Amino acid sequence: MPAEGTNSADFSMSVKLIDGVARLAHAYDGFILDLWGVLYDGGQVFGYALDVLERLKTLDKRLVILSNGPRRAAEVEKRIAKAGIARDRYDAVMSSGEEAWLCLKGEIDDPWYRELGRRVFYMGADSDRAMLDGLDVTEVKRAADADFILDIGPFDPADTISDYQDMLSAAAARHVPLVCANPDLVVHRLGSVEICAGTMAERYEELGGRVRWHGKPHPSIYESGMRLMGDIEKSRVLAVGDSFRTDIRGANAAGIDSLFVVEGIHREDLLGPDGETDGARLAEAVARAGAVPTYAVRRFDW
Repeated sequence: MPAEGTNSADFSMSVKLIDGVARLAHAYDGFILDLWGVLYDGGQVFGYALDVLERLKTLDKRLVILSNGPRRAAEVEKRIAKAGIARDRYDAVMSSGEEAWLCLKGEIDDPWYRELGRRVFYMGADSDRAMLDGLDVTEVKRAADADFILDIGPFDPADTISDYQDMLSAAAARHVPLVCANPDLVVHRLGSVEICAGTMAERYEELGGRVRWHGKPHPSIYESGMRLMGDIEKSRVLAVGDSFRTDIRGANAAGIDSLFVVEGIHREDLLGPDGETDGARLAEAVARAGAVPTYAVRRFDW
């Protein structure tokens, strides 16, 4: 949160409003790109964003898409290819699910995982069960009997957090650790709000449970993304996203610059009557969030 004595004017002066990515492309060699709200809306790809990707690749920039999707990176690539983002428009994908899987597999050396047992309780939709493929684990039917819980999300999109209260309480009482493969709390889909894995993990912590978080805003996912870029200095990496809570706060924690896209999940609060960015509203939103982008742009346009 903002320090005592700061106000929206202080944050307004610290955020540089730009009219397109061309204004800053020369200053960075690597770009960490959010998916929803930056490149597409979950169904339709933004043509102007594809143009930016093409131009950045022409300039030999390294582009890594960073997603909070609770699935393997290869699956994310398949989904965005179907949406219209060709594989030659970016260099790599890192997802929260991929990082969790790599840690469980032992391909990322993470001390938290060294003493983890092999009995897993899978919590999520059947469509995402590929997260268990290739892992040396045995699935159990009750969370309280597991060595750890793999939290992908709700079993059913219509579920609420109250549906999981008893199960999480029993597991927390036995000190079963939980791996959260998606820190998002909710997703808006077809006019309804669905809980995500982060909602269950957050409740689990409230119950005294131990959670290992993967994905934005946690710094490790940015480190995983930057490893895919090769030898690029952090000062030459820019994170692009439309969420203060995940994208911008995560970039702040990782110590890298960031570009905030106004026409994303906060658009209703930040666009003026003329459809342009309202600087005063932006400053107030930044102050409330306590997450300060280096730049802000109306949309991910060149």
